[in-house]
Amino acid sequence: MKTFSTKASDINREWHLIDASGRVLGEVATESAKLLMGKHKAMFCRHMDVGDNVVVVNASKIKVTGNKLKGKMYYRHSNYPGGFRAVSLDEQLAKDPRKAVEHAVRGMLPHNRLEARMMNRLRVFAGEEHPHAGQISAPATPSTPSEN
Repeated sequence: MKTFSTKASDINREWHLIDASGRVLGEVATESAKLLMGKHKAMFCRHMDVGDNVVVVNASKIKVTGNKLKGKMYYRHSNYPGGFRAVSLDEQLAKDPRKAVEHAVRGMLPHNRLEARMMNRLRVFAGEEHPHAGQISAPATPSTPSEN
């Protein structure tokens, strides 16, 4: 028996739809990252990008637990004096909820050259409508249902 080695011609990318309404941010990000990396496939290998395309809808209806709405902060700096900015999760969800989901998913992906390729296959929409209805055959089912 020989060891199977995944080739670029073996990769078959599918489309998955994740509805984030009423679900916890970390749960949605974990499921999205797993699909983007391709960990649900038998041909998964860490050094290749074998993942699928993921569409997340209803990002504005996402839930968080505990005091994260006020306590979780997103930081950035413009590299100019006085250029430090901090935004709470509550403000980020009001301004652009897509960025909160993208930030959570990016943190769960490997931080190497494949990260940018995987993030290019993630599409996040604040509402119900999205232009990828023709590609999606069936919505993704959550691996662990939410208990709330």
